[in-house]
Amino acid sequence: MDNASGRGAGQVMGEALQGFADAARHPVHSLRVMGRFVRRRAKQPGTAPGTVVHTGPRRVDRVRLQLIEYDAGSFREREVDALPESLELPTGRSGVLWLNVEGLHDVDLLERVAALVGLHPLAIEDVASVGQRPKLEEYDDHLFVVVHMLGLVPGSPHVLDEQVSVMIGPGFLVTFQEMPGDVFEPVRERLRSGRGRVRSRGSDYLAYALLDAVADHYFLVLEGLGEAVDALEEEVLDRPTGDTMRKVHELKRELLAVRRSVWPFRELLSGFLRVEGPLLDERTRPFLRDVFDHCYQLIDTVEILREIASGLRDLYLSNVSNRTNEVMKVLTIMASIFIPLTFVAGIYGMNFEYMPELNVPWAYPAVLAGMLAAALAMLAVFRARGWIGTGGPAGGGRRG
Repeated sequence: MDNASGRGAGQVMGEALQGFADAARHPVHSLRVMGRFVRRRAKQPGTAPGTVVHTGPRRVDRVRLQLIEYDAGSFREREVDALPESLELPTGRSGVLWLNVEGLHDVDLLERVAALVGLHPLAIEDVASVGQRPKLEEYDDHLFVVVHMLGLVPGSPHVLDEQVSVMIGPGFLVTFQEMPGDVFEPVRERLRSGRGRVRSRGSDYLAYALLDAVADHYFLVLEGLGEAVDALEEEVLDRPTGDTMRKVHELKRELLAVRRSVWPFRELLSGFLRVEGPLLDERTRPFLRDVFDHCYQLIDTVEILREIASGLRDLYLSNVSNRTNEVMKVLTIMASIFIPLTFVAGIYGMNFEYMPELNVPWAYPAVLAGMLAAALAMLAVFRARGWIGTGGPAGGGRRG
């Protein structure tokens, strides 16, 4: 095996995620994240169909080309510096050639790749135009698939969204990624070791394996978002701050980004199952149906998390209102106790010349004792009604 890659895919993916984390902490991140939902089109209105224009950010300095060739008895992996003039594509189902392109900013290279493998002009236009909805397109001699590969930024619930385009042809498969690092390393490991069915099947089974890896990683992303939801729920209940509401809205936005990838992914797989012809082996259909079933689990999980996140806002407002009510209850009780005491003190503070109690030696301590008794009596009534001391709701005690 000839592998020219100097770093593991996991390390590269980690570096990319860390870079996204640094960007996510920028003060204007909240103003920039909506670009995932509403993207500016770089193409001029009226441009001819099939015109290749890169619409996304440049995420790599240099486009990398990785070539994997395998069959049931052999495997070869290498990184090529330049695109060859021609590719020796396997015939029938004796082997598969997998070309992986990392980086979409080099439009000329994308067009040469499309010409090399016979990719339809409209398909290569979608490759360069990032932000596409996940979909499946059928052409005469190949299938074109667009999916979104998701990942979580380390230490935060922010979702990294990368478009991955897949061309499936007879005996070959081409993938286009925006940057290095992906979720396909387990598939490559199975190819290297010869484990499983992938080495003995065609390009359609390799496409299934890649889609299955994408779906499995969706579960990991949702697991991380579920933990973020749990932590945020505890914060809302125990220690809400002025920053809590912002976190709730950010979490809802990330869940919306996941939903925009998962729902069309189910439609994509449904269309894949309806494909007829030599591009899809009948032996691959049961595996695609399994991924299709996983999509229902993903959709259910996404909707549950979105419902919980939506409820966190109401829970936050309710909790803040309850805390305000508790403070107001304490202040009201204190004011209720001191109102009669203030009344008595106000009477004896008037400068009348004839007040009978002024000449009585025990009048002063008697008035103080009466005021103390009134305060204690009111406290006893409040406690009996459950307004203080029992932790019960206001008015929840015995009514007189």
